[in-house]
Amino acid sequence: MSHPHPELGPPPSLPEGGLRVTPLGGLGEIGRNMTVFEYGGRLLIVDCGVLFPEEEQPGIDLILPDFTSIRDRLDDIEGIVLTHGHEDHIGGVPFLLREKPDIPLIGSKLTLALIEAKLQEHRIRPYTLEVAEGNRERVGPFDCEFVAVNHSIPDALAVAIRTPAGMVVHTGDFKMDQLPLDNRLTDLHAFARLSEEGIDLLLADSTNAEVPGFVPPEREISNVLRQVFGSARKRIIVASFASHVHRIQQILDAAHEHGRRVAFVGRSMVRNMGIARDLGYLKVPPGLVVDVKTLDDLPDSQVVLVCTGSQGEPMAALSRMANRDHQIRIVEGDTVILASSLIPGNENAVYRVINGLTRWGANVIHKGNAKVHVSGHASAGELLYFYNICRPKNLMPVHGEWRHLRANAELGALTGVPHDRIVIAEDGVVVDLIEGKAKISGKVQAGYVYVDGLSVGDVGEPALKDRKILGDEGIISVFVVIDSSTGKITAGPHIQARGSGIDDSVFGEVTPRISEVLERSAQDGVVEPHQMQQLIRRTLGKWVSDTYRRRPMILPVVVEV
Repeated sequence: MSHPHPELGPPPSLPEGGLRVTPLGGLGEIGRNMTVFEYGGRLLIVDCGVLFPEEEQPGIDLILPDFTSIRDRLDDIEGIVLTHGHEDHIGGVPFLLREKPDIPLIGSKLTLALIEAKLQEHRIRPYTLEVAEGNRERVGPFDCEFVAVNHSIPDALAVAIRTPAGMVVHTGDFKMDQLPLDNRLTDLHAFARLSEEGIDLLLADSTNAEVPGFVPPEREISNVLRQVFGSARKRIIVASFASHVHRIQQILDAAHEHGRRVAFVGRSMVRNMGIARDLGYLKVPPGLVVDVKTLDDLPDSQVVLVCTGSQGEPMAALSRMANRDHQIRIVEGDTVILASSLIPGNENAVYRVINGLTRWGANVIHKGNAKVHVSGHASAGELLYFYNICRPKNLMPVHGEWRHLRANAELGALTGVPHDRIVIAEDGVVVDLIEGKAKISGKVQAGYVYVDGLSVGDVGEPALKDRKILGDEGIISVFVVIDSSTGKITAGPHIQARGSGIDDSVFGEVTPRISEVLERSAQDGVVEPHQMQQLIRRTLGKWVSDTYRRRPMILPVVVEV
């Protein structure tokens, strides 16, 4: 198996007749999925998603793919193929279209409706091409065929990309539920037909590659939800992804059966479910869905609230309910259902929300204590089955952390893909398909781009490090006034601590040391304010470390008069 090397340099020019594959997100992580294909000097992008921040990224709203490697080639982009409508596949599109609004978007009806609604908020009217399973479209030099796949959102598609260099199949996110709620199966017949033609490179979803067996059918959840709805005596609050149409349909069916009314909470949930209903993907009995403002007129036993926040996102509705920071107040006897899986890295945030809800008396139902969610990604048994159908000549696992990518590679090897034709890459690693063989040829920049409010890319790792220090250790400020000609202290040092756990009264012990260091510096002729700030920082920092074993941020201010 070939894999990236930390000393990889920029890739050479792509040889004539070769196909280049560059993942800019989604490898080594869950989310931020984006892959760039290049042939004949033209580019095709598959997906452009976001990654949601973790605890060590305080203040960050979203994490985008890094567009640096394609920024000077925006005119070469033929289009963006969107495999489905989840945020980790479409959330980055508005930020790319800000740089070139006329890049065509290609996707299924629901996927395009979801991204168009999102782009309205950014005041972008996109060029779109609606496709469906079985369609075949020429996109520049790329001949794209779309294949139905089953996932946790309707209208998901895989894409087969034909070029003179060979055929590449990108699965998107998929599983092989044999009893899907919408009766839309993963089209194994189409994959078998592509296999007969010859799949030169398969990019396959790795998210569940470590999980043995097969994913249970979505239909099994319906009975569990009926039992929960039947036993609940007060309000039912369901947290789900704002795009999980199938799960919301099951909630609506259970609510209708038990005589409850449903209200959607949160802008993205209201927007997406409205789109799904208007397009016919969500079947809503008349009178079932009501405005959240009307719920006060209903008894608790007839209320269902559907909101976001199943991953513990701090600003989502459920987290705010747990923190008593939402108009909906959790009371004793409420039932809360977390109808989603845990995205790796979100465990602590989710359990913090569960504990907060339980504290206020809620009965919390989640994947750990009831079967209220099944994954949308193929498990190991399904992947083995899939590889035996596709028989790819080269395999590149995508969409997963390192452990998922390696597990997926091993599954491919078990089904007969030669080890030297399995490529384990990471974000930015360039893979070239030349004369039927895929190999790593270099690496491009593919770091994290942070969105913080209206700022995109302005916050970097140094700023996050500072934020983490401030959050963990606090800050100590030192204010000193010096004579500009002699360098002697005329006022201060005045020291104040915030968030460090150190009382200001103790700084009398270190103040003489700072004065002594600055006076010695002035005698040596060092009176430049920046140098004096560095002396203050070192002196106070060493004292705090020796005395308290802490490393707060130290902010010295030297004013000349």
